[in-house]
Amino acid sequence: MVEIRNLTKYYGNHPAVKDISFTVGDHEVLGFLGPNGAGKSTTMNMITGCLPSTSGTVLVDGHDIAKEPIKVKRLIGYLPELPPVYPEMRVREYLLFAAGLKGVPRSERKKQVEDAMRRLSITDVQKRVIGNLSKGYRQRVGFAQALLGSPKFLILDEPTVGLDPKQVMEVRSLIKDLAHDHTIIFSTHILAEVTAVCERVVIINKGQIRAEDTIRNLESRVSGVIRLCIKAEGEMTKVSGVIRSVDGVQDIEEVVPDDEPGVCTYTVRVAEESIRKPLVAALVAADCMVLEISVKRSSLEDVFVRLTSSSSASGEADELAEIRRELDAERRAAKDRKEDGN
Repeated sequence: MVEIRNLTKYYGNHPAVKDISFTVGDHEVLGFLGPNGAGKSTTMNMITGCLPSTSGTVLVDGHDIAKEPIKVKRLIGYLPELPPVYPEMRVREYLLFAAGLKGVPRSERKKQVEDAMRRLSITDVQKRVIGNLSKGYRQRVGFAQALLGSPKFLILDEPTVGLDPKQVMEVRSLIKDLAHDHTIIFSTHILAEVTAVCERVVIINKGQIRAEDTIRNLESRVSGVIRLCIKAEGEMTKVSGVIRSVDGVQDIEEVVPDDEPGVCTYTVRVAEESIRKPLVAALVAADCMVLEISVKRSSLEDVFVRLTSSSSASGEADELAEIRRELDAERRAAKDRKEDGN
């Protein structure tokens, strides 16, 4: 388990990371999500001991990074945002060198290097000079060095940067596979990556945690916006006018023409989901045929934009605090029910 307690980092008078706390359970893949400049890399560097914190505690498997840095670093495999490779070295030569630096016994180095190269699909370039490789291959070489030494914990900072779509899919699959043997913190600003490999996320912005929960809970809770997707047949101006005339309709956010002539899909923001019935009735009364209607659920992208928007950030603290109180109450109730059942 990795425990972050009140971690803070100041650069002069500027707080890059301010009083953040979260935990990562064994064999969990935690998405550490935030926009560029949010404090993700600073946090990763503090967790791995590459950067001292101003205050706060990092416990890795119960060991304090500040008090036992060597022991903690042996437990961690780290892939920084910029892969720590030597461009003048050959791939295999570099990985053997990295294995030696990590204290891998000489008798095990060859096998570990071969396994890492196989898992990252870089065996075919093992004799090439790293500086002559593409950015994607250099990224995979950096990922391979993170696996050396069989670390219990993997800290991956933007691991798919520079990879093509096929390589990205391979890395996603690898991360899921690695979760069987490792605890992983996966830092990124690419929402699709988090959705593909993580169940729980921490969203950070301006050095502070804005949300911490499962993706499912965030998508269902952190949103006051209700949208209806209405596929209707009729003249666009007329249909739009009917939709806007219904009480409770706040806005038509998007109109997408269909392949079928005269048919469009309207994304409508409404005050309540119950407005669906009077909306359909109004369209039918105006001789506008409704082909489909559905509720558009909030996505992680909606949550991310809302929580990291500078215009809404000041109002999120109270809402998130209320959400956390609700979740804590639910967890306590579930625990009580379990205990009563026993």
